[in-house]
Amino acid sequence: MPLINLVFKNIFRHKLRTVLTVIGIAIAILAFGTIRTVIAMWYSGVEASSPNRLITRNAISLIFPLPIAYRNAITAVPGVSEVSYAQWFGGIYIDEKHSQFPQIAVDAATWFNVTPENRISEAEKAVFLRERNAAVVGVQIARRFGWKIGDSVRMRSMIFPGDWDFVVRGIYTGAQKSTDETLFFFQWQYLDEQLRKLEPWRAGNVGWYVVKIADPDRAASISGAIDHRFKNSLAETRTETEQAFVQGFISMSDTILIALRIISIVIIGVILAVLSNTMAMTARERLSEYAVFKTLGFEARHLVLLIAGESVLIALIGGAVGILMIGPTVDGFGAVMTSTVGAMFPIVGVSAVTRTVSLLMALGVGLAAAIFPAWRAATLRIVQGLRRVG
Repeated sequence: MPLINLVFKNIFRHKLRTVLTVIGIAIAILAFGTIRTVIAMWYSGVEASSPNRLITRNAISLIFPLPIAYRNAITAVPGVSEVSYAQWFGGIYIDEKHSQFPQIAVDAATWFNVTPENRISEAEKAVFLRERNAAVVGVQIARRFGWKIGDSVRMRSMIFPGDWDFVVRGIYTGAQKSTDETLFFFQWQYLDEQLRKLEPWRAGNVGWYVVKIADPDRAASISGAIDHRFKNSLAETRTETEQAFVQGFISMSDTILIALRIISIVIIGVILAVLSNTMAMTARERLSEYAVFKTLGFEARHLVLLIAGESVLIALIGGAVGILMIGPTVDGFGAVMTSTVGAMFPIVGVSAVTRTVSLLMALGVGLAAAIFPAWRAATLRIVQGLRRVG
């Protein structure tokens, strides 16, 4: 009888034990793959960053503004092709539970030129540019709140005084799957005009500049030229690539990411412990059988292949089940994030790398779990095996 037939027969000799082991491995692989995908989501904003965009902000901190007058000076720097600007609004819609989505005041005339990944029709763009209180929202956030073109939206800001009324005049979609479709854009000019009435000392400022450059290879030199232009001014600047800017936000969560990575490594140990326990019990129960096999002419390598094959097959079955469950779990996680905190990072799905790593991990654990039982069977003396009872 071929060894593969023996492997399959041995797997199903203790059906309950095999099923429980497979379930344990599947859950562990599911947890591993989900954690790795969540980490990938965290970094998706970095990967989606454009190489030909720079971000200029206040050198002290992003919470300190920059004068709108800086725009002309930045535009005059050689290598800069276009400049836009934005200001974080920090609005609350309905209540704080529903407000967890980004609202940004932008320059309507240039914003969608420097962020072409945010796709909007020319007709909607024209209305957005024409109406002061017009807003453009991402398709995900529009779907979440049931917004459609022409709907009125009232917010109060945690940063700026009073109630703010907007009208949805455009709904954008992302050019790539990783593009964030949960943003709320409105005209910076509307914000500035209201501030001139309510708090004139705060008017005429922006949060950051988005600088489009023609040659990404000159990013460092152009950044240096921009910052040099405002050196020793009342509001010095720090200019960096968009990727570095986004990475700065992610670095604030380094502790969480490190913890998640540690957990994903611990999960490997859990899988190994579960499968090793199963294989150790199996080998202990079958010592007399292994002795009979040797009596019948089976060599040590045959027993090694028999035990390793059983261990690897159980691990791969559990791994395959777990991998199949990762996709639906990630989709469910994304739906919960969207409904609760507004999808603070885009749901990019399960990558082929994550699936491959999970499968290879299951294979590696299967082989590792078989080492001791295989060694014990290979070195077993026939007399010792036949003498064993039970």
